[in-house]
Amino acid sequence: MKTISESSYDVAVIGAGIVGLAMAYTAVQQGLRVAVFERTPYACGASIRNFGLIWPVGQAAGPMLERALRAREVWLRMAREAGVWMQANGSLTLAYHADEMAVLEEFMATTAGAGYDCSLLSAEQVSTLSPATQTRGLRSAMHSRTELTVSPRQALPAVAAYLAEKCGVHFYWNTAITAVETGRVASFDKEWRAERIYVCSGADFEVLFPREFQAAGLVKCKLQMLRTAAQPADWQLGPSLCAGLTLRHYANFEHCKSLDAVSMRYDRENPEFKKWGIHVLLSQNHLGELIIGDSHEYDAQPSPFDREDINQWILHYLHTFFNKPDLQIAGTWHGIYPKLAGRTDFVTKPAPGVTIVNGLGGAGMTLSFGLAQEVLAV
Repeated sequence: MKTISESSYDVAVIGAGIVGLAMAYTAVQQGLRVAVFERTPYACGASIRNFGLIWPVGQAAGPMLERALRAREVWLRMAREAGVWMQANGSLTLAYHADEMAVLEEFMATTAGAGYDCSLLSAEQVSTLSPATQTRGLRSAMHSRTELTVSPRQALPAVAAYLAEKCGVHFYWNTAITAVETGRVASFDKEWRAERIYVCSGADFEVLFPREFQAAGLVKCKLQMLRTAAQPADWQLGPSLCAGLTLRHYANFEHCKSLDAVSMRYDRENPEFKKWGIHVLLSQNHLGELIIGDSHEYDAQPSPFDREDINQWILHYLHTFFNKPDLQIAGTWHGIYPKLAGRTDFVTKPAPGVTIVNGLGGAGMTLSFGLAQEVLAV
């Protein structure tokens, strides 16, 4: 027989990853009484296994870019209020081939006035802004000033602590929710009441509402990542870095007709990149470590075993645009997040007062706070 808790809330959030924290933050800003339920002692899924990049430039012009820029404003405020370590360091997309240069030029010409804050730099300007960039063969780069970097292992606990200590959000850690219905959430031995319930359970998406997720066609994406040891004292990466492979990964470049030539060349030169969904980003965290990745394997249940050859392909490509200082690898890992083909989110209502918020793919850090504003405005 269940022990009934007398606790009741305006909003209950299932999951304390970045989507759940964004929902809780947005709800409490509206003056609502909020509880967050997390089955583990702390957030340990994809939300802490990523680059820590808030990457508006990767979003397509229009609603997604607008969502990302709104989220960026929340992150800037959160850094001040919650003590989140942050670098407003922007990004560089480096071009070493004529076809890559053509994509950057087409992007700049076709997105004027769309909301991006980008400019093309010469190789000489790049070397001044980013001394660690490989200058041999560099033609140009696109400098975007909107990107932020946080350190997920520091940011997620800091946001949760801020919500609990300063905003009055109730956190129920080590609490696996086993049932959700209109007005009620329950663990194996307790129940709570809530007028609105938001299910933000990330890669555990099939547990509470398997029928809805199966019908939607969500799959899991496994990514492999690496980190170096801390870099020499006071050495700073500057803007986060990426190069030609990234042009075919993000939606902002999809409209560029010149992109086909880039993609076909990479397929000829190294089909492993496409096979394993590899593109390479480089960021630096609060400890001075470099975060490197990543790959993308899509399946209903990706393999639990990492592949060293994927890590080596990532490092091999990194050396084409980054030349120092210390790339001694101190750790590797993988993360898994849900992905819905052709969509940037999965928001649905399986019951009155119950909303599933999931499927942000690899853009959870970039989009969650903006999406939360939209969901809670309905």
